Amino acid sequence: MSETILTLEGVSKSYSGKPAVQNLGFTVERGTITGFLGPNGAGKTTSLRMSLGILAPDAGEVRLFGKNPGAAAMDRVGFLPEERGIYKKMKTEDVIVFYARLKGMHKDKALDRAVGMLKDFDLGHTVGMKVKELSKGMAQKVQIISTLIHEPEFIILDEPFSGLDPVNQKSLEAMVKSQADEGRTVLFSTHVMEHAERLCNKIILVTHGNKIFDGSVAEALGEVPRRVIIEAPADQNVGDMLGALGDVVEDDQAEDGNRCWHVDMKTSVDAQDVLKACVDGGVTLARFEPVKAHLHDAFVHMVEASPHKGQETV
Repeated sequence: MSETILTLEGVSKSYSGKPAVQNLGFTVERGTITGFLGPNGAGKTTSLRMSLGILAPDAGEVRLFGKNPGAAAMDRVGFLPEERGIYKKMKTEDVIVFYARLKGMHKDKALDRAVGMLKDFDLGHTVGMKVKELSKGMAQKVQIISTLIHEPEFIILDEPFSGLDPVNQKSLEAMVKSQADEGRTVLFSTHVMEHAERLCNKIILVTHGNKIFDGSVAEALGEVPRRVIIEAPADQNVGDMLGALGDVVEDDQAEDGNRCWHVDMKTSVDAQDVLKACVDGGVTLARFEPVKAHLHDAFVHMVEASPHKGQETV
């Protein structure tokens, strides 16, 4: 039976009377990578701060390692806040050692580990350099190292990929995977679905301060209608022919006298059924393409279908 690291039950938070988080509940299990996903302003940062006791909820309960979040648990947690901030006049290794010492590490051990992690992150050449001499992406990697330096059990990353170029985003994804492989638990927020799709065991989708999904990536993708794209001569009545198999939408972007149709198939229908109907109906197919859904598609679909759409939050 897995151990629950973090639990939120019925948690709500408002600012000046405007809701930021409403009746939110979820759990994070040990050894998992959980994506906390939603558009900007969805309440992700407020939720993470309540998870650590930085903010107190107006209602509901938060349990971290089975207890109310507090200072005693912080040595077991690594937290990368959304607002980046490290001391620009300090040397890179000194910044990391400073954060390690706050977590109780001995200075010599912290320095050895800081230099090693800088090398692992392709920042070995920055030893002795001041933070103000680094690029934005390099400085962000230093802050990520500072979050991990004390080998925390539970890692919380608030929009960790923001500001990183594609190469460094890939490096950070590898780091997240390696931390999970070593038995640590990772919770990260993002509004970029591609990272979560590649990394996560579980995802939590929020919008307007409300949870709209909690489950695996596969379960989220199952929320999206399966689609087939068909291209055929414009004078062939594909829409009427396939209407019984799903929702058919005509698209006029095809060329050479052809048109495209998007078929969002009913639950009981698969792509082979659509192909058979086209063949039986004598459709001259220039294109028949089953479309693989992605997490971005699932999120957009669920947000559009959410009863909280259009609700005002801070």
